[in-house]
Amino acid sequence: MDGAAAIQGDLPSALTKSIDVPLEAGDSQGTSVHRLSALTLIRDRLSEVLSTIAGPVVTIGGDCGVEVGAVGHVSDRDFALVWFDAHPDLNTPESSPSNAFHGMVLRTILGDGPAPLVPSTPVNPDRVILVGVRASDAAEEEFATAAGIRSLRVDELTPESLVAAVEASGAASVYLHIDLDVLDPADMTQVGFPEPFGLRAEVLIASIKALLTRFPLVGAGITEFAPASMLDAADDMPTVLRIIGALATETAPDAQVAIGI
Repeated sequence: MDGAAAIQGDLPSALTKSIDVPLEAGDSQGTSVHRLSALTLIRDRLSEVLSTIAGPVVTIGGDCGVEVGAVGHVSDRDFALVWFDAHPDLNTPESSPSNAFHGMVLRTILGDGPAPLVPSTPVNPDRVILVGVRASDAAEEEFATAAGIRSLRVDELTPESLVAAVEASGAASVYLHIDLDVLDPADMTQVGFPEPFGLRAEVLIASIKALLTRFPLVGAGITEFAPASMLDAADDMPTVLRIIGALATETAPDAQVAIGI
């Protein structure tokens, strides 16, 4: 929440809409998923706001859970889901070692997650490209391999390789999920779960620009900015704003930004 608020403070107020987050933690509703009731409420509130906005929206978390509502909002579009993340988020409630939903988000978007959050139109695995993943659980790796999900390791990513991967999916447009922990800690320090040997910011931004030169953007999410304080947030804000700038200027300079969890 603090990370989303820090980003909002540096964006034009006329282009942002805030999603109220319940102050209570929420409960698991008889499942193994922590705070499921709060997650469902946030998804519903985000979906309601997104339904009032035309054109691509940049949704800013909070954690990756905001993507359930944001990706669901464009489920009727022909798009590839490019998942920039140090973690694949492919656990199920049964396989998750932590019971934290942010490790199940992509699996839920694919149709296999806690029932209240599974979208009515799941994304097909052949439309997903994992980028920069370098910390996976065994169950996630097994699923990704069995489902045939495309992936680009950190050392494989170039603007050209990413464009080629999306072209191979057959999609006509893209949704970009950007968990900031995909970046190397040298370029992004204020995240909840940093992983070494990540993408450099210049490579990420160049890849976004190349992709959006080739494909229309249907939406994007920026998640997991977790500064310890507003003073600490200032260190990483230039990089965050460059990413938002690449998303907006390459497509629509008046693209909306929704401030989520």
